[in-house]
Amino acid sequence: MSALITADLISLDENLGESRFDVIEHLAGAVVGAGRATDFETLYAAARAREEKTDTGIPGGIAIPHCRSEAVTEPTLAMARPNPAVDFGAKDGPADLIFFIAAPADGDEAHLKILSQMARSLMKKSFTAALRDAKTADEVVVLVEEALGLREKAAEAPAADAASGSVAAAGTADAAPARRKKIVAVTNCPTGIAHTYMAADGLKYAAEELGYDFKVEPQGSSGGDKLTQGEIDEADAVVFAVALPVRGRERFAGKPYVEAPVKRGIDEPKAMIEEALAEAEKPNGKRVAAGAADSAETAEEGGSWGTRIYKALMTGVSYMIPFVAAGGIILAIGFMLEAITMPNLGDVDTEAILSGASLTNLGDTPLSLYLGAALHTIGGFGLGAMVPILAAYIAYGLAQRPGIAPGFIAGSVAVMVGGGFLGGIVAGLLAGLCAYWLSLLKLPRWLASMMPVVITPLVATLFAGGLMFFLLGGPLAWVTTSLENWLNSMTGASAVLLGIILGAMMGFDLGGPVNKAAYLFATAGLSAGTLASQQVMAAVIISGMVPPLAMALATAVRPKLFSAPERENGKAAWLLGASFISEGAIPFATADPLRVIPSSVVGAAVAGAISMGAGVASPAPHGGVWIIALVENPLMFLVAAIAGTVVGALMYIVLKSLAGRKAEATA
Repeated sequence: MSALITADLISLDENLGESRFDVIEHLAGAVVGAGRATDFETLYAAARAREEKTDTGIPGGIAIPHCRSEAVTEPTLAMARPNPAVDFGAKDGPADLIFFIAAPADGDEAHLKILSQMARSLMKKSFTAALRDAKTADEVVVLVEEALGLREKAAEAPAADAASGSVAAAGTADAAPARRKKIVAVTNCPTGIAHTYMAADGLKYAAEELGYDFKVEPQGSSGGDKLTQGEIDEADAVVFAVALPVRGRERFAGKPYVEAPVKRGIDEPKAMIEEALAEAEKPNGKRVAAGAADSAETAEEGGSWGTRIYKALMTGVSYMIPFVAAGGIILAIGFMLEAITMPNLGDVDTEAILSGASLTNLGDTPLSLYLGAALHTIGGFGLGAMVPILAAYIAYGLAQRPGIAPGFIAGSVAVMVGGGFLGGIVAGLLAGLCAYWLSLLKLPRWLASMMPVVITPLVATLFAGGLMFFLLGGPLAWVTTSLENWLNSMTGASAVLLGIILGAMMGFDLGGPVNKAAYLFATAGLSAGTLASQQVMAAVIISGMVPPLAMALATAVRPKLFSAPERENGKAAWLLGASFISEGAIPFATADPLRVIPSSVVGAAVAGAISMGAGVASPAPHGGVWIIALVENPLMFLVAAIAGTVVGALMYIVLKSLAGRKAEATA
């Protein structure tokens, strides 16, 4: 294992600029200059993006900017002790000790453990004091390697941290409490390298000072001790310092808890522990719900119900798409094989074909027709599960596992009564809300253990399924039928207008709720196999391809307008766009939304209008250009995609060029 830090990666007492990004730029340059990363722009962009998400400054004048990047060839620590200190967002002021952690995108566990240990060492006052007293870069290297266990530590007096801990422990012993309070905690962060372990240690040291027993489960990249069920059961309270959902949250069911972003576990560990214990003292204090969804009890628990329902809907759509894609494409291939033998698809009776023939005994049935009927049937099962799956995972988004069965069953009822995808959405919301509310009941332990497996699924299924069957099915069926009739009646100018609207929706938020609403509208009627529904599907697919393709074309035509990371994103966007992954344009939209989004909307709207006007139809719900053999009018499929791409790219280039000239004029 090569050295993680060397003297040429350390800057002491230099003026590195006024902003945190000046310091990060300097440290990223040092990493590249030391030959430990291949491209400065890529590394700096990754570090800057991470810093913009969450401040990396922590109390005590410390900052730990960090990132993972494809440009990093080996895990690296770079350190700066700037003069003057630089603000990294800590509450107590600017930082004069800054460690930049640069990890490879696929860093191995051994290296990640050492990087995590470095972050944890910075929580020790004796270590940070020694770093501030160091006179040379070589002294810093020695201190860091000793802290990481890579160098034998010289004999020294007991550390101030340990001494203070002993004094606290002694004071606690003198008081001779009847029982020490027991706290357990979980910490995590998006990268799983620094904040996860720093919060774990911050809470640990705070608990020691307060005289409490403490165990923590850091859910990070380099792993960590996992809490046993016995330790959880014995705990008086739980602390969740997290930026992501807690893995295995159901283990903590019934425990008093406090939850906040991971950075609070670093900044205010004592306050979090005391708040958790205060919840334990309250008769109606917060308790981890049995079987509750992670999303229902996150650091954003105070969010509105509108936000929760939106997230649940997006969860349902994201889980539904693989069923739609797999089932729809297989179904489309089945149609194509049937058409090879029998152009009039209306005469194909798949049940009769499959019951009267087999692979070993085809009889008079052509092989292509038999295989087409088989694939038609397989794909039909996949596509037929679309609405129940949508409902099941909307319910899952609200109530985790106890919501899945009620959602699936109620969604199946919605299909049976003709409610379609609208019925699936309503069924999923009813099942999920019922399951969630049941999880909030304060019940005896013996009864609570039965709730997520038996009682909640039973009651929520009867509630949601009963409402769908007896009350809501008829009105929803009428709405669905009216929608289908309206869609089938659209021709000429009205079809072009629909193409413009759907295209604009696909280009507006690139995989967000508006984009997903257009996609859901298109897939909803696809199982009916009507020409109108297939034309809508084609328009949505082509429009969704345009934004990333437009960004890719713009970076290829005018590369000087774009940074190196943007040009790299442009190369990736070719494949993403061709595969109908609208999210390929998100890096551009994030960096430049005022120009990228209008360009995407206009380009996608042009593509949608051409597609609908030309009558392009797709029986497959996904796949982009790779399903062109399955579509009707493939030439116009390509024309629509190319036209939208060119319009979107030209508009973006013009807007970006005008912005550059304006900046030069005001400089």
